[in-house]
Amino acid sequence: MGIMVNRLSDYRLGDVLAQMSLRSDLPEVTDAPVLIGGPVQPERGFVLHTPHGGWDSSFRISESISVTTSRDILEAIASGNGPRHALVALGYSGWSPGQIEHELRENAWLTAPVDHAILFTTPLDERWHAAAALVGVKLEWISPYAGNA
Repeated sequence: MGIMVNRLSDYRLGDVLAQMSLRSDLPEVTDAPVLIGGPVQPERGFVLHTPHGGWDSSFRISESISVTTSRDILEAIASGNGPRHALVALGYSGWSPGQIEHELRENAWLTAPVDHAILFTTPLDERWHAAAALVGVKLEWISPYAGNA
């Protein structure tokens, strides 16, 4: 599975909290953007965050990034006691068994290491270019056309 981190949804975190009967009086929380994580189960929320606290259903992706699907982290964020950096995404992208491995072998994906700054401080419209730059790729040099030479 994968979670997209550069597509803005029509929701704000305050909307998501209200759907869960949670409330926050903190404008930085209620006005926080919610991302489109992918087309699969768009009603399901994921919180990518810096490791902090012992959240239920938390999975460490790297030394500095975890993903959590439990309500307790949203309760903490709503009260101002959540992790220092967090983003909320609705839905995910998924692949059938062996599909992503096949796509990787076919060079259909550009893979880059996880980067804290790209996830939490880089503007959404710059994240794709910033991730590609991590591995020395300038996306403007890639042709949008396929062909044979």
